[in-house]
Amino acid sequence: MSSQLRVLVTGGAGYLGSTLVPLLLDEGFHVHVFDNFMFRQNSLAHVCANPNFSVTYGDIRSDDLMQEALAKADIVIPLAALVGAPLCKRDPVGAKTINLDAHLSMIKMLSPSQYLLAPITNSGYGIGEKDKFCTEESPLRPLSLYGQHKVEVENAGLARQNTISFRLATVFGMSPRMRIDLLVNDFVHRAATDRAIVLFEPHFKRNYIHVRDVARVFLHGIRNFESMRGRPYNVGLSDANLSKLELCQRIKQHVPELVILEAPFGEDPDKRDYIVSNERIEGAGWKPAHSLDDGIRELIKGYTMIRANIYSNV
Repeated sequence: MSSQLRVLVTGGAGYLGSTLVPLLLDEGFHVHVFDNFMFRQNSLAHVCANPNFSVTYGDIRSDDLMQEALAKADIVIPLAALVGAPLCKRDPVGAKTINLDAHLSMIKMLSPSQYLLAPITNSGYGIGEKDKFCTEESPLRPLSLYGQHKVEVENAGLARQNTISFRLATVFGMSPRMRIDLLVNDFVHRAATDRAIVLFEPHFKRNYIHVRDVARVFLHGIRNFESMRGRPYNVGLSDANLSKLELCQRIKQHVPELVILEAPFGEDPDKRDYIVSNERIEGAGWKPAHSLDDGIRELIKGYTMIRANIYSNV
């Protein structure tokens, strides 16, 4: 596949996009970012000198602007969203119009020849069966509005010919547009700054993946589109199906002073609890390059620079 293809990345200045866009540019793709810069971020300032980079300031709910951007794209990676259950709960109207309606409208605008690589969340699995891995064939039972919308968008995308769906694990790691509210990032931030973490329902399990590996899996999907299209793929670290307590214990190996407190009462509003199989994406020739411990070490260094908690979606 020619690297001269044109890639449209909506939300390209966000946590994932600001890591993915430079990678695509380094590979020689023409990259057009469509973003409303709602966090007033300048996370793509370092790529503005690249002649293969272009940018539109806009809202994906504008059909006219989206049609204009889509008309110039061979490949579409729709990252623009209100990301995460807490933000969507706080703004359900924005969640529906952005995460669902605008994405369904975009899918209808795509020509049959355009490639769609859609980021979906593996939170769609909701509460899994004890000690049983969720595969791409497992029933989807999303608990949050965010997860429900993602599942609907995945169904619409996979109904067309040229779509790959990536069901992403909980993402972690440093990024030019940082997010501290993601679970690993949040726990390492608390460990590095407070030396204490209070856990509600510490047995809840989920899977994790580094933000740079998410960027790599999109590149892998572009390069192997013909053999991968038409299917969903779980994307996570196969050795990181961990409970929140196990995650904290891993962090404590890097921050020995960390005190882990299990709350005797109260509950976690995020009820997700599942373990995930990543065999399908690994069978497609992709393997993660960044371990959970790599990410923890990296985040500790990052939080030496980030003192104020301004990097959050909530």
